[in-house]
Amino acid sequence: MNASLRQHEVNRLLGLSPMRLRSRGPTVADSTMAPAATSAADMPGAACVLILPAGCGAAALDMLGRAVQAYGPVLARAARIEVRDGRLADVPAARAYLAFGSEQAQALGRELPAAVLAAAEVVLVDPPTALQGDGAAKRRLWTAMRAVRRALRSRT
Repeated sequence: MNASLRQHEVNRLLGLSPMRLRSRGPTVADSTMAPAATSAADMPGAACVLILPAGCGAAALDMLGRAVQAYGPVLARAARIEVRDGRLADVPAARAYLAFGSEQAQALGRELPAAVLAAAEVVLVDPPTALQGDGAAKRRLWTAMRAVRRALRSRT
């Protein structure tokens, strides 16, 4: 058995789906899935993705990291992607997206196909810089993470 077949089998047994860089639309490297017929809810890829503004400070990212870790492993393992110049690079298809600010939500809407967005739960929250000193913004973040966790549980 060559190394790539063995690695593919190990990934399959562990329930991992290898992702590859894409030039157009979200896809998974596993060829057993029909690319046009799958929705974000059916994809074994990322469960949740955090869409962040570029240039967030270390304190804001640290606070955000502690907040998502408090909501369990699904949110703690969420991919974190930054919006640079209004564009997102390599956004995986996911069942839920937390967009930190309206600019990030607009960039997500421009990058993902409508079918993926319709199947996913997209939640808009305050930017990380606004979360640092505003108690109401933190409560909105906790409420949004609770809604995402509930949506992810109901779709599994």
